[in-house]
Amino acid sequence: MAQIVIVGGGAAGMLAAGTAARRGQAVTVVEHSKATCRKVLITGKGRCNVTNNCDAATIMKNTRNNPKFLFSALHAFPPAATMELFESLGVPLKTERGRRVFPVSDRAVDIADALAHYAKGCRIVSGDVTEVTAENGAVTGVKLADGAFLQADAVIIATGGLSYPVTGSTGDGYRFAESLGHTVVPPRASLVPLVEKGNTCRKMTGLSLRNVNLLVRKKGKKVFSEQGEMMFTHFGVTGPLVLSASAFIDDADIDEYELSIDLKPALTEEVLYTRITRDFEKYSNREARNSISDLLPSSMVPVIVARWGIDPDKRTNQITREEKLSLVSLLKDFTLRLAGKDIVEHAVITAGGVSVKEVNPKTMESKLVQGLYFAGEVLDVDAYTGGYNLQLAFATGYAAGQAAGE
Repeated sequence: MAQIVIVGGGAAGMLAAGTAARRGQAVTVVEHSKATCRKVLITGKGRCNVTNNCDAATIMKNTRNNPKFLFSALHAFPPAATMELFESLGVPLKTERGRRVFPVSDRAVDIADALAHYAKGCRIVSGDVTEVTAENGAVTGVKLADGAFLQADAVIIATGGLSYPVTGSTGDGYRFAESLGHTVVPPRASLVPLVEKGNTCRKMTGLSLRNVNLLVRKKGKKVFSEQGEMMFTHFGVTGPLVLSASAFIDDADIDEYELSIDLKPALTEEVLYTRITRDFEKYSNREARNSISDLLPSSMVPVIVARWGIDPDKRTNQITREEKLSLVSLLKDFTLRLAGKDIVEHAVITAGGVSVKEVNPKTMESKLVQGLYFAGEVLDVDAYTGGYNLQLAFATGYAAGQAAGE
């Protein structure tokens, strides 16, 4: 019976643990936090977007970095396998807009509990790994902060990236990989809130917008467009739409990007003009600043009126056709300039990580150190939002667990 140590008890680590244990191996999971799967608990706003109901090829198309590396892993453990696994563990699933898959209960804890059940029989150790050791080109075990040494025939590093360090993702996996000769592509934020240049968003802090269209332009050219939900913060914008958009924005030339929000995507400009005209007739004796309350959330009205550029005290029945057309354009193209991305610790996913050039794509085993494996976000692979990143974690975790358990 082989001794396998898995460093990190997140989605990838627990999937790897259960997979290896089912091959008859003795598995120990060392988790930095007091509980496993802490990041799983906060994904999908606590609902857990567990995967995407699509094929392996679609997952690869939605993987930003090194999609070809994932070919074998995703075909061995595609989304259908993920869904079958969790339903066999007693978690009914449902598919929502964008083929996103969630537990029917809308409770991320059900996914975390299922992973714990899948890894039943594995030893769970709460502690900090200080070193992954190797001799003569093969791993020998891991050292813990309390001085203990866990001998191992195989070690799977599944420590995550740098995002949400409160959940245990502290970047230790990068340090372990480098100490054993691996190249680490510098980690950076991916799927992260965006910081506004100016203070427009601050005036609407806490305001959520649903069913709006967010367009990202670079030097006037469209690079992203999607409809959904977003929220204004004291520093900028966040929410599902923004996180998705952030993956298309390069930090290096942030000044070249502009966000454009279509606040009324269901209405054409002509229909919106008619709607505004009707509202202005309804409130003909009101001031301009009090005439658009039916169109917008209250906290957004002063911002729109200021952008509109007309005298806020002007009577609605005196507003010209050109001014109404100007308001239509503003509501269909509310723009924000960007100052940058939020810090990597606030990112949903970390881009960068262990270079996949030094990892066997079929087994996730190191090409440099025998018995050393990697799984999940610690690798230089990341995808867009929609359940794709968890699927990458499960697929690489399964590959590592299978190979280490042989």
